[in-house]
Amino acid sequence: MDNEKVYAMTFAKIYPLLVNKAVRKGRTKAEVDEIIRWLTGYSQNDLENLPETSCTYGDFFRNAPHLNENRKLIRGVVCGVRVEEIEEPLMQEIRYLDKLVDELAKGKPMEKILRK
Repeated sequence: MDNEKVYAMTFAKIYPLLVNKAVRKGRTKAEVDEIIRWLTGYSQNDLENLPETSCTYGDFFRNAPHLNENRKLIRGVVCGVRVEEIEEPLMQEIRYLDKLVDELAKGKPMEKILRK
């Protein structure tokens, strides 16, 4: 899928997919929310209201209040691509979130996921 199609998807479409991936593996929506808040700086109130808007996934990251500096510590493969080698900055931010949710679904402890 090309980047522009991903950027144009609504956050309301993507968010439940992220939550369902974690929940299927015995994790919680609250943990997914914690990861998103850590990565982007959005508040819990923001996260609860965003699915009610037409915010695109690209704008979700473009307008993030504060991207966590420690996100650059995220390493690994998502969809066959190393996240640290993705050249398109916006796609890299999206893949960071994918990687963190993958780690959550695989049972990794939150302290390690949040690079503490």
